[in-house]
Formats: sequence, structure tokens, C-alpha cells
Amino acid sequence: MNQPGYREAIANYIRTQAKPTDKFSHQPRLYHLAKRLADGQPYDDDVLYAAAWLHDLGVFVGHRPEDPVALATWDHVAYAVKEAPKLLQQLGFPAAKIPATVEAIRTHLPSGKPTTFEGTLLRDADLLEQLGAIGALRAVSKVGRDTRFVRLSDPLRTLRRNVQQLPAQLRLASARRLAQPRVETLQAFLAAAEAEADGIAL
Repeated sequence: MNQPGYREAIANYIRTQAKPTDKFSHQPRLYHLAKRLADGQPYDDDVLYAAAWLHDLGVFVGHRPEDPVALATWDHVAYAVKEAPKLLQQLGFPAAKIPATVEAIRTHLPSGKPTTFEGTLLRDADLLEQLGAIGALRAVSKVGRDTRFVRLSDPLRTLRRNVQQLPAQLRLASARRLAQPRVETLQAFLAAAEAEADGIAL
């Protein structure tokens, strides 16, 4: 089945904008995971697709500020919420679905309170992406290029917080089921890192 042209246009746009380039793989993975979480319940697939692809627009180099002081207080969600409507319109996305897409983006952070099922799917999927092997890869890859991650101990601290706090914030039963093996994987990774360091600071 052929996908609407606006879907390809959205993916192609993010492919050119996702910098560092490894940030690109998060979008298709997040969309696929969010669809799995629906567990047979109805949802608007266009809204979920567009929100998954555009939710992190404000974290890309070229969209976020480069000045460390400005970056420290940067609200990447507010940026995405502001930019997404005109961008979606330019890419031919159905105008009637833009408000719901923006609303899903607005509430995708752990602190967010989704008002739609699509928003809940996106938020829970994004939380799951911060757990397990994928969560470890995403955190460790930031060392040396993100001002918050200077030493190896920095992503480890973030991952410990993730494994302690994020599972309890999942709203969907389907997400909680998928979280369990990811939590176990991340716990094993953290325990191994600590054991291998053998008391030496990372």
C-alpha cells in the first residue's frame, strides 16, 4: 500500500535536519513502537506519524541554540510546537490534523499530561526509548558532544534515574509489559559497568 506523499516529505525533511545524524533513527523507531503500544485500539495514524517524526525538531543542530548558556534553558518542545504547524502545511499534511499532531508533540515529555490517545502513545513510546539497550546507546553516544555528558559517569547517572523513575510514569498496560525486559537489560548494564569499573571513577 502506497503511503501518502506528505509522509515521505516529512521523513525526507527530518532526514536532512537530524544532526548529529544518529538522531535520525529515533523517529522511525519511535513511530513503530508507538503503533505497537496501541494494542488494537483505534488511533489516527497520520497524527501519530507526524508527531513521532517532528517531536524532537528542536534538539537538532541548526534548530537549537549553540551558545551553552542559551542551550541550558532551551525549550525544544516549545520550538517544535511553534514550528510544526507551518512545516506540516508546507509538506502537504492534512490541515485538519495539524492541531492534534501539535498537541501530541506538546505532551510527549515525561512531565507531560497527554490529552489524546495519540499523545499517550507517543509519550509512552518515548519513555521506553530511554530504557533498555537502546536507552543505553542513546545516552552513551552523547558523551563529549552534549554539555550535560562530559564523563562516562554522566550517562550512567541519567540511566540510573531513568530505570528508577520512568517505568512508573508509563500510562499504558502495553507499555508496562514492554518496559519490563528493558528495565532488566538496563539494570544488568549498569551493574556490569559498576563492577567492571571496580571502584575507579568513570
